[in-house]
Amino acid sequence: MAIPEILHDQRQELERALQRLSLVPREAEKGFYFDSHLIQVVSGVRRCGKSVLIYKLLQGKEFGYVNFDDDRLLKVEPNEILAGLYQIYGKQLQILFLDEIQNLEHWELFVNRLHRADFKIFLTGSNAKLLAKEMATHLTGRHRTVELFPFSFKEFLLAKNFHEDIGSTRGRSLAAQLLQEYLQLGGFPEIVLGREEPMLYLRELYRRIVERDIVSRYNVAYKKTLKEIAYTIISNPGKQVSYGKMRRQFGLGSDHTVKNYLSYLEEAYLMATVSKFSFKPVEIEKSEKKTYGIDTGMLTAMSVQSGRDFGQIYENAVVLELLRRQAYFPALEIYYWKSPEQEEVDFVLRENKKVTGLIQVCYEFKNETTKKRELHALLKASKNLHCTNLLIITNNKEGEELNTWFGIQRKVKYIPLWKWLLEPNESNQRTK
Repeated sequence: MAIPEILHDQRQELERALQRLSLVPREAEKGFYFDSHLIQVVSGVRRCGKSVLIYKLLQGKEFGYVNFDDDRLLKVEPNEILAGLYQIYGKQLQILFLDEIQNLEHWELFVNRLHRADFKIFLTGSNAKLLAKEMATHLTGRHRTVELFPFSFKEFLLAKNFHEDIGSTRGRSLAAQLLQEYLQLGGFPEIVLGREEPMLYLRELYRRIVERDIVSRYNVAYKKTLKEIAYTIISNPGKQVSYGKMRRQFGLGSDHTVKNYLSYLEEAYLMATVSKFSFKPVEIEKSEKKTYGIDTGMLTAMSVQSGRDFGQIYENAVVLELLRRQAYFPALEIYYWKSPEQEEVDFVLRENKKVTGLIQVCYEFKNETTKKRELHALLKASKNLHCTNLLIITNNKEGEELNTWFGIQRKVKYIPLWKWLLEPNESNQRTK
């Protein structure tokens, strides 16, 4: 098939696909300005809405579209693709939308040339490292990147046409009910909007990311082992990962191989990691990581368990929300804290070298011993990290309590997860 025909068919496929979807407003839209001359990039996991975000921005504009997720284009010279676009749209073409650009070999040189030729360029990509590395090398200072995630809870409610007053009893009750649906289904747009059967769609998406974006892209030698590691990670959100223990568990030859495999999972946006907090950067780098899935619905879809640990799901939902905030507020750093006595705080927030918030996530306190353990860790971290902004995110407990332990006295705020997820961004960043 000739290049112009392929490009024409791709554009029609894009239009048809987007006609089926409600264009739900995304918080990431605030990061884009059509009149900017910078190359504008949206990165994130497959199917999270990257193409829709750019398409909305370009509505009413004449633009050329290329989807590099199409194998037929990967062996084609970029100049042939550009010639095909001119043939379709004419020589006056000035706006280009290049989808899944990381699949094109040496894409950064092609994009750089287009930018010098004064094109307005919009890119999407599903591999964090490939995009970041090449942009840092060849496009420094000439691009703006927005990291997109599956729908936040706010966006989920918009998609569900939820317009209740959450200050009312009815509104609070309905929001809390919808949170359970959100945690079960996750935030991938085609699931939320009811276009796909959730579990089948999410399992197939997971398989495609592992097979195509990781195993094939990186030419993984131990394919079965990588798949087992991926499944172990996504089945145990919030668990600490030791390279040595994982190497022994899966019979690999070196810690370096384990580290590489985990980095592949993170680069493909299948998982996210959080480092242990330290005031010393070298200790942060060497610390064991806590790993999380990119979507709570995918965790549910891939689980063989009949029931899920709600504490794990809540914690995963919180870290995803914090990562969204970090995408809009890069000064925010996210860690976990662990004392030599193994006391642990789920999240430490730091801005400009100052710890600004400590967060525990507890679905419920099963007994007084559990509550004391969580509070004692929070109070101890508060003293050690010089932070008095303490928050416990729960299923339904709300309010403030003054707590004392071994001479440490602090006010602790409790808030239900649904309410915390709906707070303004600035509040979420600082936990206040």
